[in-house]
Amino acid sequence: MQHILDAIQSGEATGQDFAALDLPESYRAAFVRKEDVDMFEGLSIKDKDPRKSLHVDEVALPELGPGEALVAVMASAINYNTVWTSIFEPVSTFGFLERYGRLSDLTRRHDLPYHVVGSDLSGVVLKTGAGVTKWKPGDRVVAHCLSVELESPDGHDDTMLDNEQRIWGFETNFGGLAEVAMVKANQLMPKPEHLTWEEAASPGLVNCTAYRQLVSTNGGNMKQGDNVLIWGASGGLGGFATQYALNGGANPVCVVSNEEKAAIARSMGAELVINRSEEDYRFWNDEGTEQNPQEWKRFGARIRELTGGEDIDIVFEHPGRETFGASVYVTRKGGTITTCASTTGYMHEYDNRYLWMNLKRIISSHFANYRESWEANRLVAKGRIHPTLSRTYSLEDVGQATLDVHRNAHQGKVGVLCLAPEEGLGVLDQEMRDQHLDAINRFRGV
Repeated sequence: MQHILDAIQSGEATGQDFAALDLPESYRAAFVRKEDVDMFEGLSIKDKDPRKSLHVDEVALPELGPGEALVAVMASAINYNTVWTSIFEPVSTFGFLERYGRLSDLTRRHDLPYHVVGSDLSGVVLKTGAGVTKWKPGDRVVAHCLSVELESPDGHDDTMLDNEQRIWGFETNFGGLAEVAMVKANQLMPKPEHLTWEEAASPGLVNCTAYRQLVSTNGGNMKQGDNVLIWGASGGLGGFATQYALNGGANPVCVVSNEEKAAIARSMGAELVINRSEEDYRFWNDEGTEQNPQEWKRFGARIRELTGGEDIDIVFEHPGRETFGASVYVTRKGGTITTCASTTGYMHEYDNRYLWMNLKRIISSHFANYRESWEANRLVAKGRIHPTLSRTYSLEDVGQATLDVHRNAHQGKVGVLCLAPEEGLGVLDQEMRDQHLDAINRFRGV
């Protein structure tokens, strides 16, 4: 891989030079093994350790198909779907690979006894398959994680509704936590050139998800003046939601778990911040079997205190089970709860009286379609939305990076260097970076 890295770092290699590079037969990647799917049986979710299930070793370079691209991955990032894959919760992702493998001879390549994970990347195109016209070797790119077939009409208005919609690196193989990744070429987008490799890799999944969930007409359809409740407002997903609320003229009410995270939310420009630990909200009893509506009311009263007596228009909901009852309760009459992820549990419980009698709506949201992904990336490229990267690990330490996210010991996004030998590389537009450096550092909590 050294000759590929040398070409990328030279700054002089042409597209023809990249096209002429010899590709290796194998590359280093982070993966889980099918033989390990029962290794955590009997343990609680919090005791399942990604360091024990994620391996970094050589894997075979996949055969490139039509409409696909191989990308040299300079950097990637950790998303919660990598946590799920690594602890085999709520199901083993090998089931996804098996079903995808039955679709065609081409997709059979994904059904392997190992699963290369990761749904983010920044890097350089090495090779494209038949029919690819927009991208060529040498192009500097990031990737969104929507993989679709688009052979049926279901997804033609909204690619997220394609009946073969999958998340790359989670429901497909050959993901971005590796030295090389294989993607559909229509997943590629231009790299924002004022960002380093690790900064550019970090927004991908969470930025596009936040855009659809909060801004898009397919999600919350946020407007100026809306009061938006954002759970985990300094985290990888919530940090982007906070930025969209601020940029869009809304009033974010940011919920965080400690004072350090509260400081990050304030540094972004948020003024209404609730520190859950400090105010000790207990939405469930100690056994986790029954919710406490009195705590919902106390939470709602605190929100109205901050907003001058107004209730929440949109809840940006992603913790799931732990918070969903409170989210439904505090939303105003006719308001909206947009939901994804469910990182604290996907069996939600809420009092339906507060939903149906007050005409509230629950809108499900899952990643973003092609157009939404491009719009979200365009805002990053223009310096309107900034990375929330807080720490970067090496590929060898991907298990520890994933454990940090699993245990919520992180702030913002956790990055992973793949081929990039160190942080801080990859910037081509230094003038634009200088213009936005204060904001980049601020949103990273620096």
